[in-house]
Amino acid sequence: MKTLLYNAKRLNEDGAIVETSLLIEDGKVKEIAAGIDSAADQKIDCEGHLLLPGLVDVHIHLREPGGEHKETIKTGTEAAARGGFTTICSMPNTKPVPDSVENLQDVNRRIEETAAIRVLPYASITRELQGGGELTDIPALAKNGAFAFTDDGVGIQTAHDMLTAMKLAAKENKAVVAHCEDNSIVYGGVVHDGEVAERLDLPGLPGLSESVQIARDVLLAEEANCHYHVCHISTKESVRAVRDAKAAGIKVTAEVTPHHLLLTEFDVVDRNDTNFKMNPPLRSKEDHQAILDGLFDGTIDFIATDHAPHAEEEKAKGFIESPFGIVGLETAFPLMYTYFVQEGKCTLKQLVEWMATKPADVFDLPYGKMEEGAVADLVLMDLDNEYTIDKNDFKSKGRNTPFHGWKVKGRPVLTIFEGEIVYDLKKEGK
Repeated sequence: MKTLLYNAKRLNEDGAIVETSLLIEDGKVKEIAAGIDSAADQKIDCEGHLLLPGLVDVHIHLREPGGEHKETIKTGTEAAARGGFTTICSMPNTKPVPDSVENLQDVNRRIEETAAIRVLPYASITRELQGGGELTDIPALAKNGAFAFTDDGVGIQTAHDMLTAMKLAAKENKAVVAHCEDNSIVYGGVVHDGEVAERLDLPGLPGLSESVQIARDVLLAEEANCHYHVCHISTKESVRAVRDAKAAGIKVTAEVTPHHLLLTEFDVVDRNDTNFKMNPPLRSKEDHQAILDGLFDGTIDFIATDHAPHAEEEKAKGFIESPFGIVGLETAFPLMYTYFVQEGKCTLKQLVEWMATKPADVFDLPYGKMEEGAVADLVLMDLDNEYTIDKNDFKSKGRNTPFHGWKVKGRPVLTIFEGEIVYDLKKEGK
């Protein structure tokens, strides 16, 4: 099977946009060049749009099994394809938790049956995702397809448990991926512990609860010789801890979300609007500047969405009772393109690296690249397509976004996974 994509543009090594064609053969990129003239089973006119490698997101929640009213593997991967993603990594906070080989194999079976794109599932660090206590059989889970290990949503509470997990994961050449939160200093917080929490009379969640675990964990990772990855970093002290650890030669990496890059605590203006309730919460202006600095100086390695769908009735319970989290797969690239690239904060090449190349490189995945011989995971972006984000238009079951009504540009119009079209905007009549 040969597919020729013609009349396209691509980024060259200098970040300039140049004319190109691309030939796919048997699911892999056969040739990239201007004006390819080849017989093909299928020819696609790219209408001058920009061809990029499929995006990679190592931090998303698919909810299945156990939370199908929020999202399923089918709806979540369709949302990902619509957002330009071809590889996503699913967190283990499902019911049951993939804390045994049997449960992990069930997740993999479901992925095989219904996923629209590639899903690499995490396994948990502890049984039933408790953040401590009995550890999972990390060697067995690693041998049965666990992408990496995490108790995302829960911080590992003791150094002993974390060190043991890191040593076991390191022996299997797997990363430990951490939601960092010391429960002893959370105090029931639902927003950042700052000026807005006081004004809205909501309990504050101190930034120290995050940074103190990172400071602990980088030393544990050094002792265990383990790859330690920090999820959704949000505070200036956390950035400093990661920066210092990298300078010391410790194998630590970090991600940041689009919402932490675009919003601060001051965007929370209504104590009933839980579309602004996420964990970690939107932080102070000083924290916001620190994560920007950390992304641009390489302390923070890449962007991940932390796509976390919830049912509308769950999010309607108010700031105290509703669950943390927002969706992000369908809005991430347009938001970052519009409010970072178009506003001159970064280049398009940098954004592609943060959302495709670097997450794959950090976890040694053979994806996130558009080059001859690579798997044909691609997305065609219409950079001039301006539209308004409408939560009611999502493929995801989740409607919980603070970006409803925002005007954006940079829309995925065609997503190709292993050489096959998995999303086509034209089929939506847009």
